[in-house]
Amino acid sequence: MASQRLLVSLPEALAKRFRSRVAARHRSAFVQRLLEKALKPEAEDDSALYRIASEVEQDERLSREMAEWDVTCGDGFEPSPADRSSPQ
Repeated sequence: MASQRLLVSLPEALAKRFRSRVAARHRSAFVQRLLEKALKPEAEDDSALYRIASEVEQDERLSREMAEWDVTCGDGFEPSPADRSSPQ
């Protein structure tokens, strides 16, 4: 995996704690682990619409109700050939 250098500004007190607690040779890996933990991969869509759709899919009560409505498909209320040819 290719690496890219970034310039990051930190408050002085935080920068001092970072330098004193994380060895110089381990700082990049430390920051990488923090960012990987804090940031989801791009493939994971966390848009509001995606989250809502996921919640709807997992709603068992709604799934049962939708299954009940599915039985109405092909229940004899199909338009007749005469109805299909009339303008709407």
